[in-house]
Amino acid sequence: QVQLVESGGGLVQPGGSLILSCAASVASGDAFVSYALGWYRQSPGKQREFVARISSPGGRYKSYALSVEGRFTVARDNDKETVYLQMNSLGPDDTAVYYCGAEFSTYLETPTYWGQGTQVTVSS
Repeated sequence: QVQLVESGGGLVQPGGSLILSCAASVASGDAFVSYALGWYRQSPGKQREFVARISSPGGRYKSYALSVEGRFTVARDNDKETVYLQMNSLGPDDTAVYYCGAEFSTYLETPTYWGQGTQVTVSS
């Protein structure tokens, strides 16, 4: 079992950058490295959508939504049991609550565990 806590959201101007973090607490006997991880986002009135994902154990495989490809980078630090989302060239369409998710798998398909979300607002 995994508990996830996101941080790093806030208000940023268009064109700016943010780094989101998601710290995991893994149950005794479990291992963070065994979990594939990902980021999703949800805007008001819209369904939650996929943003980025990273494979277990070492993050060899990454994939991104087309809308963020080339601007966002997902990374994991297994020693710190944390997954990150570096977001550059942010625009108003990136405004959303960002959630991290985890699945006991090599590749993230559908997260089993979710964080509570962190708000990102892109506005001048």
